[in-house]
Amino acid sequence: MTDSPRPERMHAISAETRHTVDDVLEYARRRALYEDIPLDKPMRPHDLARLASGSITDDGIGARRAIALFENVLAPACLSTDHPGYLAFIPSAPSKAALAFDVVVSASAIYGGSWMEGAGAVFAENEVLHWLAHEFGLPATAGGVFVQGGTIGNLSALVTARDAARHRSREAGRPDPARWAVVCSAEAHSSIASAAAVMDVDIVTAAPDAGGRLHGDAVAAALDEHGDAVFAVVATGGTTNFGIVDDIASIADETTARGVWLHIDGAYGLAAMLAPRMRPTFAGVERADSVIVDPHKWLFAPFDACALIYREPALALGAHTQKAEYLDTLTETPDWNPSDLAVQLTRRARGLPLWFSLATHGTEQYRATIEHGIDLAQQIADEITRRDTLSLVRDPQLSVVVFRREGWTLADYQAWSDRLLEDQRGFVVPSSHAGEPVLRFAIISPLTTYELLTDILDTLG
Repeated sequence: MTDSPRPERMHAISAETRHTVDDVLEYARRRALYEDIPLDKPMRPHDLARLASGSITDDGIGARRAIALFENVLAPACLSTDHPGYLAFIPSAPSKAALAFDVVVSASAIYGGSWMEGAGAVFAENEVLHWLAHEFGLPATAGGVFVQGGTIGNLSALVTARDAARHRSREAGRPDPARWAVVCSAEAHSSIASAAAVMDVDIVTAAPDAGGRLHGDAVAAALDEHGDAVFAVVATGGTTNFGIVDDIASIADETTARGVWLHIDGAYGLAAMLAPRMRPTFAGVERADSVIVDPHKWLFAPFDACALIYREPALALGAHTQKAEYLDTLTETPDWNPSDLAVQLTRRARGLPLWFSLATHGTEQYRATIEHGIDLAQQIADEITRRDTLSLVRDPQLSVVVFRREGWTLADYQAWSDRLLEDQRGFVVPSSHAGEPVLRFAIISPLTTYELLTDILDTLG
């Protein structure tokens, strides 16, 4: 008969606890320092059920068995998004410094929601946010918060925008419209529609040009038609499917003239502004009321982190600060509380791994690494045009390359993609454009090489 569990057992500094921490940190060290990162692949549910079921028991299976189960069964059933051949969706390629410090963030039990509880962490996060705001041309008074991802960032910004519009309407003596609306491109990320659904507002799509780029004239037409019902316009700083940057300057002309909130969804692409030669492409970002960029995409941080920045943070405070008696000690002070700036209360200090990596490597290293992705995208696009069986769908603007294999159907693409992953050469899944199945390379990792990409192209025949 086993002894009854002691309440303090999980938290006490005992020999058992020391062994557990040592074993976990040793595995983390091995994984972070893999020189040959495994791509791996998903397993079928019945295979995982056969190999991994039974880990949750009354008495526990012990740390070493649990780590062995994760390392040998569960982890290989997860694709490594930092593998240089992971080219689907938008990959992640966290720096080793950011990965290592993510462990510190967890080990430190830091609460990142308020200044009172996490002043040092909040200060460090704000250092990063102020640097990003400066890079984007926003005023020194701009500020924000790191949230989970682009979906939460876009939602939080749009909630703030609607709240600001309501205040303007009431100050002007106008009633709220029957339905609020947000204007965005037909090419906008799906999270905008998701945010609109959560907020119970309408989406008004403005038509982009033939190249997928939204311009001010299309936005003006939408604003003319829907008038005061529009509380925000969303421009995209690098679409997910193609990496297209909207004509933000001409869109800003229209929103500024009409007093409508301009939000920039730069989850993937806005990081390209760190490359000096790309800044003209993003002209107009400096006039935005809010922007987002995801460090877990092209700023080499681990999941999950989205930097949400407001031109006037006070407007976000008005929209998001939660009121409760137990929170009075926080909300009745002028302190910078990140939880007051987005649709969240409890929050991890998720900006710290990026802060540590930036502090370690410096901003010039970041600029050079981002430029690598842009240059490599153009190089492989040129190679695609030289091959008779392949053709570009559009020239790359950032680091996404979309192309087709002439004569192939969706079934052909899927069968090829499955073989590529089965052979552990790469992860490239079919996408689509205007109803046509296509392929795309999303290049993020500095470990992705021209040779790796051409090797993948060779498999297309």
